[in-house]
Parts: sequence; structure tokens; C-alpha cells
Amino acid sequence: MSKEPAKRELKQERSARTRVDILEAAITLFAKRGFLATTMADLARAIRMTPGALYWHFPTKEDLLLAAIDELHQRYQTAFGDLINEYRTLSAREQLQAFTRRTHHFLGSNREYGIFFGMLAAEAADSNERVAEAIREKLGLYAKVLGGILRHGQKTGEFRQDIDAEQAAHGVFGGYLGALMYQNLFRATLGYDPLASALDLLLTDGTLARTKP
Repeated sequence: MSKEPAKRELKQERSARTRVDILEAAITLFAKRGFLATTMADLARAIRMTPGALYWHFPTKEDLLLAAIDELHQRYQTAFGDLINEYRTLSAREQLQAFTRRTHHFLGSNREYGIFFGMLAAEAADSNERVAEAIREKLGLYAKVLGGILRHGQKTGEFRQDIDAEQAAHGVFGGYLGALMYQNLFRATLGYDPLASALDLLLTDGTLARTKP
């Protein structure tokens, strides 16, 4: 049996692992410095790789950033996949509570993910339309899921009728991303969990959600 297929497979596995390492470093660095201030040389140093080797995997910084956005999207889908499948067995209020809890804990355990999206959304809106559109697409999908929960609750009478479900869903995600950015600034005196818990409570028991009279 020829050794060439085995060698080729090993090389592909190493390349895939290297790609994951690059994306992990990129997500962390972009979250800390933003897109505009981070160079490919910075990224190469962070993963102890020559710039030439990095360019072999990703020809441009934009290509790397778009790949990082797709990678994070896959992680979000994995984290929420089981919950979405269970939604059909829950009331709208239970769906909303489960969704906010999962969002709270997922972002709390992976702070750089939310900060990454927050930083990039702020920068790309006025500097790179291709990146901005990629972020809008992903965040729009998450907001669509939440908006569906809110609309369902309006139909069942569990949620108040005087809100626009789509606008509210976008506002909620903006709130969670903003909370991460804000808490990062005040991290010496302000914890993420209490801040996110306050958002959870406002959403599920406050201005958006109301139990039937």
C-alpha cells in the first residue's frame, strides 16, 4: 500500500490544525485591538509564524477576518443547536428565558467572541462594507431566532403587543454585546454576570415580557 495517501492526509490534518490555531489567535487579537489596528505581522507574531506562512493560509487580512467570523458563527450554532431543537416543547416565555440564559452564559464563558463582534461591528460599519455585511448577516440570523420567539409570545398573549419584535430582537443583541464592551471598560469594579443578569431580568420580566393578567 502506497504511503502517499497517508502522508497527504497527515499534511491536510496539520494544515487544518494550523488554520484553527490562526483563527483562534485572530479572534483574540481582533477582540483586543480591533481590525484596523491589527496587522498581519502582529498576527504572525502571536502564533509564532512567519508572515509568509500566514499569507499562504490567508492572502489578506480581510480574508482572515471573514474566516474568523465564519468560525465564530459555527461555534454559536453548536452552542445553541440543542436549545433551538427543544423550543417546540416550551412556551414562548420559557423559550425566551432559555435563550437569554444561554446567551448570558455563552458570552460570559467566551468573552472574546462577543467583544470580537462588537469591536468589528463598530469599525467595519464605516471602513469595510464586505466585513460589515458579513457581521450583519450573522447577527441578523441570531436576531431572527429571537424575533421569532417574541412574535410567538405575542400570538399566545404571553408578551406585550406594543413592541416591534424584530427591532426588539436587534436591541437585545446590541445590549448583550454592549454589556460586554462596557463591562470590559469597568472590569476592575463591575462584574459581567450581575450586569448580564440585569439585562436578562429586564427582558424576561420587565419591558418586553409580561405574564397574562
